Amino acid sequence: MSDSVSNKIQSLTAIRRPGRRMPPELSVLRRRTRIQVDWIDVDGVRLRYGIRRGRGRPMLILNTIGANLDMLLPLVNALDDAEIIVPEMPGAGRSPPRSMPHRLSWYAALIATFLERLGYDELLDLVGLSWGGSLAQQFALDYPAQVNRLVLASSSIGWPSLATHSSTLKRLAAARRHERSGTLPATVAGLYGGLMRRRPELITRRGRYASGPSTRGYVNQLIASLGWTSAHRLHRLHCPTLIMGGDDDPIVPLINSRILYWLIPKSYLHIVRGGGHLFLLMRANESAGVIRRFLNERRYDGTDGADYYAARGLGPDGALVPRLPGRTSEASKPAT
Repeated sequence: MSDSVSNKIQSLTAIRRPGRRMPPELSVLRRRTRIQVDWIDVDGVRLRYGIRRGRGRPMLILNTIGANLDMLLPLVNALDDAEIIVPEMPGAGRSPPRSMPHRLSWYAALIATFLERLGYDELLDLVGLSWGGSLAQQFALDYPAQVNRLVLASSSIGWPSLATHSSTLKRLAAARRHERSGTLPATVAGLYGGLMRRRPELITRRGRYASGPSTRGYVNQLIASLGWTSAHRLHRLHCPTLIMGGDDDPIVPLINSRILYWLIPKSYLHIVRGGGHLFLLMRANESAGVIRRFLNERRYDGTDGADYYAARGLGPDGALVPRLPGRTSEASKPAT
């Protein structure tokens, strides 16, 4: 090898961004899901996001506090070929944090501008997990014309939600918990519940290689939810809503999902038996099946998958309908 080629390799190695290698299972999942990761500038806010191009109505997934988009890869893979957008909030994953904290309404406006910049000007299905569920509620209430159907997993009405023991809240407030590989298994077992109690290595295997939240970004997200509540506005939420809660969730107990079910008019409650706080990720195939069934449920109001395809002249599965020779479809006939 010549000296010039060797020097180029050394220079490229020197400027390579420091980070952790992705574990084999996540690397395979990213290729299998065909998710494309990119960056975008939204009014001075630099966001990392992922998009998986697919068929049907686009789906926006808002992750839990401090989490990066790679943690959602099992769910994205289980959702088959649906088109999915996953943004990383400022300070989560590799998205740089903001210097000052903001309220959830600011994050909702950021998401609206983010979607506009990406060219999504139609109704979307919205999925929110934990803190992302609070943001999903805020977005659906502030921008109802952009939300088709809503899925809230391990979510609550905010303050005054019925939380658990103080020890759980203290551990939840640890901003760098994703990077403490030495104490992570013992901490997660009691923090997240569900499958984590028996197999804490599941989150360890992913969290050890994933980009953890910055301390400032994590604290900013905590401050955004302080004093926030949707209880007085949920009666205005008229989109069909699926509420999913685990009966072994120490962070957001099941009673919070029941309260959401009582307050949201067009809501459905699905209880995940033995599900912890992160059942949406740890039991991705089961959760994806419930979500797909809800999104495709016939309501004849334009919000289900069949009506979405019918409005575009497609078959019930989104496939192109072949035209017979000499026959013109009703959609292509000129108006009289």
